Amino acid sequence: MPTVKERMKEVIQSQPDDASYEEIFRELAFERMVDRGLADFREGRVLSSDDLERRSRTWQK
Repeated sequence: MPTVKERMKEVIQSQPDDASYEEIFRELAFERMVDRGLADFREGRVLSSDDLERRSRTWQK
């Protein structure tokens, strides 16, 4: 498994040469969100669709 630094280099290198700082940062942030989501899934930290629907109804009140 690549280190964080190696993965960041891969993401940056995959961007076009004219990519802006914001575009690169957005890609790095997206990569981090995906990694965190997969880790949550592996650890069982997930909600069913029904649970999510119930929670979202309470937010709307």
